[in-house]
Order: sequence, then C-alpha cells, then structure tokens
Amino acid sequence: MTGAPDTSGSTSPVGALARPSFGDRLRLAFDLRGPVCVGIDPHSWLLGDWGLPDTAGGAESFGRQVVAAAAGQVGLVKPQVAFYERFGSAGYVALERVLTDARAAGLLTIADVKRGDLGTSAEAYGEAWLSAGSALEVDAITVNAYMGVGSLDPVFTLAGRSGKGLFLLAATSNPEAATVQRAVLAEGPQAGRTVAGAVFDAVSLRNARSGADTFGSFGVVLGATLDLTAFGLDLSAAPALGLTPILAPGFGHQGAQVADLRNLYGGYAQGVIVSESRSVLSAGPDRIRQAIARRVVEAGAARG
Repeated sequence: MTGAPDTSGSTSPVGALARPSFGDRLRLAFDLRGPVCVGIDPHSWLLGDWGLPDTAGGAESFGRQVVAAAAGQVGLVKPQVAFYERFGSAGYVALERVLTDARAAGLLTIADVKRGDLGTSAEAYGEAWLSAGSALEVDAITVNAYMGVGSLDPVFTLAGRSGKGLFLLAATSNPEAATVQRAVLAEGPQAGRTVAGAVFDAVSLRNARSGADTFGSFGVVLGATLDLTAFGLDLSAAPALGLTPILAPGFGHQGAQVADLRNLYGGYAQGVIVSESRSVLSAGPDRIRQAIARRVVEAGAARG
C-alpha cells in the first residue's frame, strides 16, 4: 500500500533518531489528512456481511482490507482489540499483521485496549503495546484510570520516553457510566470536581507540564453523544499550550453529527479525533473507501 504519509515514529528513520512526540505526530496527521480515525471492529455480524468467516483469519482479512481502504485518506486507525482477543493466540497473530500493514501505510494506530492496573502490572501492559519493536506496538492506547490516574504513572513514563500516546477514559457514552463519571469527589485536592473532570484535569496538567506548543501526547475519551457540561467539563476555551487531544466515539452510527463538532467540543474542537466505526464499516468491502472519503470531507468542513 502506498500514498499515505509516514506519520509513525517507529518506521521513519528520522523518527527513530528524533523520537517525535505522539502529540507532534498526531498534529502532523491532522494537518495532512484531517481528524477522522477509522475503527477496525470485526464484529461477527460485520464479518458475515463482508462475506468473511467468523474466525481469526476472517478478522485478519477484514482488518487488512480496512487498512487498505483507509490508507491515503485518513491519518489514524483504531483496532478494537477485544474482537481479535476473542480468537485467542490466533487472534493476536491476526492483529499483529493488521498493525504491520497500518505501519507500512504510515497510519497512526490507536489500540482500543482500555487497560488499567498499577505498579509493575501497569508497566507490563505499557511495554506490551508501547515498546519499540514489540509485536503489538502501536502509537497510542486507551487506558482506564479507575484505580486513580496516578496508578498509570509507569505507563505515562513509558509513553513519554517512547514518543507514544495515551487516551484515558473520562466521559464515556454508555449510560451505565454516568453514575460513576458524574459523581463528585468528596475530599482531596480535587474535592468538588466530578470524576470525569478530575481525570480531564490530571491529563491536561501533564500536557501543560510537557511544554508542548500544540498537541499534548496524552488525551481523554469524551463521547460525542453526551452533554459534557453534565459531567463537569467546560471545554469552551482551550489552553494556550499543550492542547489535550480528545478521542471522540459516537459519531455516525451512535447519532452524533460531525457538523456539530465545534458545538460539542468548543475550544478543543481542533484536537478532536473523530472516531468512525460502524458508520463506515457497514458500507462493506466494495464501498468502504467511498464511505471514508465522505467522512473526511464532512470532518474537514466541520473544522473549517
């Protein structure tokens, strides 16, 4: 596959020497291809619709075809690891091959793994996904801070040293999440802040301290179908330095409209990754490239 810009730090000779930050590479991907990120979610029903078996081999073929359709059109892809993990070791081999294709196409890869742990266990998860040369190496992962943002310190450290990124779950679109994420902290330095707000603040502080002049390397997941003010989040004005990137699921199939990007995310709209999965994957193997192209145009118009 050719035609896509090489925005990955691990495959570029320059990147290998300079170790550009994930934030810098994300900004480059946005500048070259816009904010759309194509999800790679081989649901069993989607594999059937694509004429593929519900096997590791089917998931591999699906993922590699999605990468081929995304190459040269967008800068990012996001494999949902659970749909590969369900096939055990064969599923991981399939995922490794999909990731290899994505790197060769110059696509930034965000593994949707939602890992969360502490101490050496957290560090081991980071090593599996963020270490240079790892079979599962990606550019960024989603992580869960349920045990506290500080529990992820080893992963933050590894990501910063390796030029990788993290996206912490803050305000997610599933209805069960609101009870926890909108809860107000009763004590500590962030007393009175919602859980979602405290996660957002902690990530933003790390980006500010990094000295990044555009995008920080650490982001948050904020669902596009939510009233974010109800989660204690005021995004009307972005910081002057270290803009916190937002991974935004919910566009397309779940009902959020890309045209509302600025209304939804205010001053942070320029750093929103527009995540599209079923809305483009359901187009099928023969029409997915055209579906992606439409989303790219829509997102470009919304950003201005």
